[in-house]
Amino acid sequence: MNSQPSISQLRRIQLALALLMLLPFGRLAVLALNADWGASFIDEVQRWTGTSTLIILLLTLGISPLRATTQWHWLTRLRRPMDLFTFFYASLHFFSFIGLDHRFEINAIATDMFKRPDVIPGFAAFAILLPLALTSNQFAVRRLGGRRWQELHRGIYPAAILGCLHYVWLAEGAALLWPLAASLILAHLLAWRIKERQRKAIPVTQATSAKPLRYFKQKPD
Repeated sequence: MNSQPSISQLRRIQLALALLMLLPFGRLAVLALNADWGASFIDEVQRWTGTSTLIILLLTLGISPLRATTQWHWLTRLRRPMDLFTFFYASLHFFSFIGLDHRFEINAIATDMFKRPDVIPGFAAFAILLPLALTSNQFAVRRLGGRRWQELHRGIYPAAILGCLHYVWLAEGAALLWPLAASLILAHLLAWRIKERQRKAIPVTQATSAKPLRYFKQKPD
């Protein structure tokens, strides 16, 4: 199946996607208007922004397998806005921790990281996503070159692994079901990526096992 939407249709798809990605933020805005900004509000903001970040990140990673299956190559046009929305919610999650929860106090942040090592994978994932967001534009592609840009943006995979680790580490009891489900989805996406790279790789064994051609000159009578 090979279906290519028109430019106007693609813009409507991108608009619908943007509105869909903004739904978690709309919920947070309503929550902020009705909440007392206490500890429960901060916990809700952190939980909601963290979950939204991981969901959008997994959806972004799912574009390549979906494109390969459906041959809808226009799906790649959706990756950049989804990457930016991933970073948007990751930023809200990060600043809700250092700002709302710890009021930007370095000592309090460091103490909490020492007491809760589950925070460290989250910090590491955000540090990886930051340069990806900053280079998510055509200027960066031209500046870095296509090959270097692609190598840099493969950092989305370790960022996703760290995000799942952060999510699993935080959850307890029955709440562990969702981070485990997200981890299984990520494992499936990574397995597809590895298999796809192996499929595209040149089989060296076949090249070494090939026998050379021999040419024989016909002897004159």
